Amino acid sequence: MMSRRGRSFAVCMAVAVTLPLLVACDSSSTGGSSSISAAASGGLGPITVEVNQSRDQYGKQAIQIQLTNTTDSPLTVTGARLQSSLFEGGISWESSEGGLELPPRQPKSLPAALPAATCEASKDASTELTARINYSAPDTGPLEENTSASDPFGVLPRNAGELCIAAEAAAIATMVLDPGLEEAADGRTAVVRLVITPATPGSGMKSLTIESFEETTLLAQSPSAPWPVNVTVGAAQQEVTLTIRPARCDPHAVAEDKVGTLLPLRVAIGERKGLLKIPASNDLRGRIYDFVTAACAG
Repeated sequence: MMSRRGRSFAVCMAVAVTLPLLVACDSSSTGGSSSISAAASGGLGPITVEVNQSRDQYGKQAIQIQLTNTTDSPLTVTGARLQSSLFEGGISWESSEGGLELPPRQPKSLPAALPAATCEASKDASTELTARINYSAPDTGPLEENTSASDPFGVLPRNAGELCIAAEAAAIATMVLDPGLEEAADGRTAVVRLVITPATPGSGMKSLTIESFEETTLLAQSPSAPWPVNVTVGAAQQEVTLTIRPARCDPHAVAEDKVGTLLPLRVAIGERKGLLKIPASNDLRGRIYDFVTAACAG
């Protein structure tokens, strides 16, 4: 009769014949740095990669590369690079001297600037996202992991679309918010002005349509003076007046604001539609904060 040890050895040999790429069935193996290197060379490495974007980064063409160490030992990351067909170059983070430590089972977010978008690409361009992570494990030299990355909130397609619509709009006209703010006598509303200057004055140039102006976390339109819709931007210089009121008056409205003074425009340029964000200057931002504070206190 074959012993239990003998049966185990026979099963192991059978599997080895059937799947010759598997490592040997040595129950005494403990993994260590060799198992990390093997995992890094395959599809699932010790570090998972996800894309996100903070409120501070919204409108600044920057994202977060979130790395999670799935092992039980700390890892040191020295570089991370995402590759997407939506952008002309890689999206990179490079560490300062010494690298960044990833504790076991914990995520860390790394800031990265976005390169130019590939606007000529088809709307059906692949959203496949890959990542290359340079790191080291305890008692090992430099390692490299090549793996897929996830973008659960659609950060990259959204940002690529906004970069492309902004580039096309800039070729037609420059749109900025006037730094002045005209407050109503009762202090409850104010007027901001969107100044539109054609890139090439004259007839025959391409035009765009501002389909609507969107409210922000800080600013809303006045019911008595709704914001205009379907504004055509073309060969003539123009100003669009927007009557604003506070969208919220809780104590943290101004103190915690990140994007409330970033005015979103829904625009259409030919077949392309998207969101174009017009930032307030530092002077206008301060005046808006003062206005909201006073209006809410009144």
